[in-house]
Amino acid sequence: MSNYYSSHFNLEKVSEGIYAAIAKDGGGAFGNAGFIDLGDKTIIFDTFNTQQAAEDLRNLAESITSKPVSWVINSHFHSDHTRGNQVFKDCHILSSQTTLQQMKENHPAKIAEQKADLKGLKKYIASLEQNVHPTDTQKLNEISFLKEMEISIPRLELVLPQYTFTHEFTIFGTKRTARIMTLGGGHSPCDSFLYIPEDEIIFMADLLFVGMHPSFFPYSNPTQWENILEKVNNLAIQKAIPGHGSIGTKKDIIKLKNYINEMKLLSKKVSNMEDVSIPPAYQDWTTINIDVMELFIKNLNILKEL
Repeated sequence: MSNYYSSHFNLEKVSEGIYAAIAKDGGGAFGNAGFIDLGDKTIIFDTFNTQQAAEDLRNLAESITSKPVSWVINSHFHSDHTRGNQVFKDCHILSSQTTLQQMKENHPAKIAEQKADLKGLKKYIASLEQNVHPTDTQKLNEISFLKEMEISIPRLELVLPQYTFTHEFTIFGTKRTARIMTLGGGHSPCDSFLYIPEDEIIFMADLLFVGMHPSFFPYSNPTQWENILEKVNNLAIQKAIPGHGSIGTKKDIIKLKNYINEMKLLSKKVSNMEDVSIPPAYQDWTTINIDVMELFIKNLNILKEL
């Protein structure tokens, strides 16, 4: 395994038979994923943003566990968790009913638009390359990521989950159990997580960001998000794998809950965004392909409108 390399993610062994694939900046993964050896079967949690990243994930999962992937879980509808699905067309792909609905509603038009505008993407990449400074890591990562998109889009096809659940779906293995659950929507209209009770490990997708500012959207539900984190925190958890950032613990779940609460209060208080500053507890948090302050202000503006 030490010889294995992917330009898209770092593979981290969370426990015997449980692996987190942590996205690398500038690669084609964008979000985190993982795989679990249940004993008699191998399952995948989330499929990244591109087929090339998903191919690496599948090859690695099958070579390490010596079993074909049988089940694939999509945590929510966002592209960086679902666009690698076509690599797993021959597997059972599962999501919540709401996630399937959101994928059907949002992805076809978005994919068609991206396919139609490949020339535009190439032009945009060229314009960024002309103006980038060799020390501007953020811009270089963005260019690298967009080049992965350029590879992905021409052969990208939408592959939807064939199985859905409303509250919980359990996959029983001979070694361990995978409980896939949703408590509703927080980050997206419906966020699912995967809990392995035997190992006290949880894959939380974008319900958890570790050391990174989360993304809010006009459809996010911050209060519900806090409630979900509160409920999840009642589970026995040794390690929590976020949708973005490094592997965390219960402390990170509570830290994100506090962040959401502080952001809600700040959005009510602040009138001039020029005067706003990031609270001290979160000043070392990072973002992906976007300026930290830009995302912070965007999040505050969204919360103001909610």
